[in-house]
Amino acid sequence: MTDQPASDVRTIVRVRTLRGFADGFVSVLLAQYLTTLGFSPLQVGAIVTGTLLGSAAVTLTFGLTAHRFALRTLLLSAAVIMVGTGIGFASFTQFWPLLLVAVVGTLNPTAGDVSAFLPTEQALMATEIGAADRPRTFARYNVAGTLAGAAGAGLSGLPNRLAEATDWSLLSAQRLGFVVYAVIGAVVFVLLRTLRVRDHGPMPPRSQRRVLRTSRRTVLELAALFSLDAAGGGFVVTSLLVLWLHLRFGLSPSATAAVFLAAGLLAGLSQFLAPRIAARIGLIRTMSFTHIPANVLLVSAAFAPTGGVAIALLLARAVFSQMDVPARQAFVMAVVPPDERAAASSVTNVPRSLASAATPLLAGAMLDRSTFGWPLVIAGVMKGTYDVALLLLYRHVPETEGASRTRSRASR
Repeated sequence: MTDQPASDVRTIVRVRTLRGFADGFVSVLLAQYLTTLGFSPLQVGAIVTGTLLGSAAVTLTFGLTAHRFALRTLLLSAAVIMVGTGIGFASFTQFWPLLLVAVVGTLNPTAGDVSAFLPTEQALMATEIGAADRPRTFARYNVAGTLAGAAGAGLSGLPNRLAEATDWSLLSAQRLGFVVYAVIGAVVFVLLRTLRVRDHGPMPPRSQRRVLRTSRRTVLELAALFSLDAAGGGFVVTSLLVLWLHLRFGLSPSATAAVFLAAGLLAGLSQFLAPRIAARIGLIRTMSFTHIPANVLLVSAAFAPTGGVAIALLLARAVFSQMDVPARQAFVMAVVPPDERAAASSVTNVPRSLASAATPLLAGAMLDRSTFGWPLVIAGVMKGTYDVALLLLYRHVPETEGASRTRSRASR
């Protein structure tokens, strides 16, 4: 790796760290802020859905146009949208304007990364690093974001403490949190201006007509499987878990922040184990064998008799819940040709966003009627089904460059 690509990858990791902190901060703050505004659980679910729908549309646009624009330009555009999102949430207090900002903005209500930045960053890193280093690099990239997200979640109680320590209203203090989000977006913009990613030029006419020429079948099949997983995950995005813990057990904002700080730390640190596990049992088995215990623990948390037991089960789940992420990213980048990586990344991530956007509204409606953890049960069952299907379909697929073509020939 030359100095320039290494520098660009380090910049992307720094950007991911800042975005992770901002996302972790507002993912916990969002439900509290909307509740302070007087919104019902159903309205909270609608706004969360709006953020995911908007992310899906922008992510698809970025991924399918990556061959026409420099990656640096796309990332700078995403940073501008991030700044506008923070300003919008800090400025508006009515439901419909906030829903509009949620749809067109970059706000991330999830513990993971669902945003326009994701496919562009993944394509850039896969281009700049070799296949052998991808699982380790993706793990570092993800862990940086996860740990920063945990720190952001841990500090999300600061607006409440500020309101208690001063004469500020709780609403004003929480609104300041979204100003912080906008400021972080501005810092991200400045960092991205230092990128020196080459513009690879226009693709041949035939490639423009068929973006996924050789890996279409595999990419679409993976997109369908990932969508099932994401639809289950949409029932238990961080903002809705915060709401459930509050409604079910009366958990305070400070306690909630501490819980998700710990969960983020556990999820982040565990990802460092993924490359070692994958080296022994393969990427697909790593994804399935670590995800299944996480889903069992999630379902168990729904039946917890006390808040303490629920928290313990959710923290145990966090240890396993994110190990599949670097393995999944490395697998997708390995089984598609280099010129199809940006499109493959967006096509496998966008359905995830769309699927996860469809379910928070349902989860909000459930919590509006009952405080029992039905969303956790449904999420665990759906995600467990994905794990089994992934293992059955892909356990024999070579996890090397061109595996999608190998599988296509073998299936005929």
